[in-house]
Amino acid sequence: MNLFIFTMMILLVFMTLLFAVALWVKDNSIVDVAYGVAFVLVSWGGFLYQGGTHPRQLLLLVLITFWGLRLAGHIFLRKLGESGEDFRYRQWREQWGKTFVWRSFLQIFMLQGTVVWLVSLPVLLVINQPGGALGIVDLLGVFIWLLGFSFEAIGDWQLLHFKRDTGNRGKVIQSGLWRYTRHPNYFGEATLWWGVFLIAFGSPLGWIAIFSPLLINFLLLKVSGIPMLEAKYQGNPEFEAYKNRTNAFFPWFPKK
Repeated sequence: MNLFIFTMMILLVFMTLLFAVALWVKDNSIVDVAYGVAFVLVSWGGFLYQGGTHPRQLLLLVLITFWGLRLAGHIFLRKLGESGEDFRYRQWREQWGKTFVWRSFLQIFMLQGTVVWLVSLPVLLVINQPGGALGIVDLLGVFIWLLGFSFEAIGDWQLLHFKRDTGNRGKVIQSGLWRYTRHPNYFGEATLWWGVFLIAFGSPLGWIAIFSPLLINFLLLKVSGIPMLEAKYQGNPEFEAYKNRTNAFFPWFPKK
């Protein structure tokens, strides 16, 4: 069994167990908490299976672990402040009816496991073949990763504190990083994976890893990120005004 098949098996087992827990607690949105954990699990599982001490391998392991655990902790804290299942999963539960169980398994848990594996490709390529010594491209990758991580972490923190203030109930956050982009956390996540790609570029087949940030950008911009979240606020006058003057993704000064 090679590294890539082994890590697929790790995710298959992890997501299946998570699906069983979700059925028990009647909450499919626990998959969001496990999203960051899954990246850490597949990265470390692949590293321990393959072995190695190359600085590029260790660098990516540190970055992915720090990012994945922070994200999981943030979403866990966010769920503690909410009641029940996230609105997206609740809608699917109602829409799917009798097909809910198998569609949940395939369209939520197995699909997310597949996405995690594909996005983890830069890390797996480096674990498999780390390449030569670290260089200027790796340094640039770390800088871009730090930029993206900062946007995601600070944006998440600002949103969490905004929602915890009962005086903001029903309002739209428009301060801090959210003044310059409607989704600083999504911009941050997309950016940091471009940094991961640049670090992985030092691997012999590192160019293949460009699929990872392209996939993340596509999902956030066109599928499960911005479109799904903003549909919830469609028709809200405050949000529509905010939308007209604030970029959806790339940070920039608000329009007058």
